[in-house]
Amino acid sequence: MNNISDAHTAMTRLQGKRAIITGGTTGIGRAIAVLLASEGVKVFICGRDQHHLDDALTRIREVGEGDGVTIDLSDPEHVKAFFDQGAAYLGGLDVAVINAAVAAEGLSTMSEPDLRYAIAVDFTAYLLSAHAAVQQLDGKGDIVLIGSMSAHVLGPSSTVYAGIKYGIQGFAYAFRREMGPKNIKVSLVEPGLTGSNMQTDPPEIQREKIKKEESLRAEDIAVAVQYILTQPNRAIIQQLTITPRMQED
Repeated sequence: MNNISDAHTAMTRLQGKRAIITGGTTGIGRAIAVLLASEGVKVFICGRDQHHLDDALTRIREVGEGDGVTIDLSDPEHVKAFFDQGAAYLGGLDVAVINAAVAAEGLSTMSEPDLRYAIAVDFTAYLLSAHAAVQQLDGKGDIVLIGSMSAHVLGPSSTVYAGIKYGIQGFAYAFRREMGPKNIKVSLVEPGLTGSNMQTDPPEIQREKIKKEESLRAEDIAVAVQYILTQPNRAIIQQLTITPRMQED
């Protein structure tokens, strides 16, 4: 049998890397932070709620090393301060996972303040986070954007959220081409229905949907991010769409 072990020698090791994760205190962001920490990545996270932050850091420190802060990503100054503080704590930056988001509904059902807040957190903060990450990555690294299948399934009850995620999709494509020559890889992950505190269903209904394979667990998305980050430098996962096996369109 031919020896093919050399085909795997360029896979990237996560041990010793440094990662910033926005929205790392609950749901998908928390699952990503915990998994990366368990792989030897030093992580820095943020969230809006101190209790959620404390809970996430307790779990992260059970498996690895990390810290974080509570901030409001709708404030542009907070975004830059978070990345500056994170890079200082980590001693540099190798990976940025831009994930934090808030729920948004149909345009006609939202108040103007809620609409502005959703745009600030779900779109403007994504671009500002990407901008801040580029400044800290020092010419090499990964930026992973967590989008949504809502960009493909444009339902009338989530007009604003779908529109924002469609915008993130377009941004990710263009940003990847901009950063490629700078040795920074940009990937987009678009999950389908995933159990989290953003869902309107109560926890018991979410658990039932996961059991029926109609919904994903946040940990499923974390594994996808791990896969992206362990690709050899020559390879990039441009877009990864993940849906529950039994989710209907």
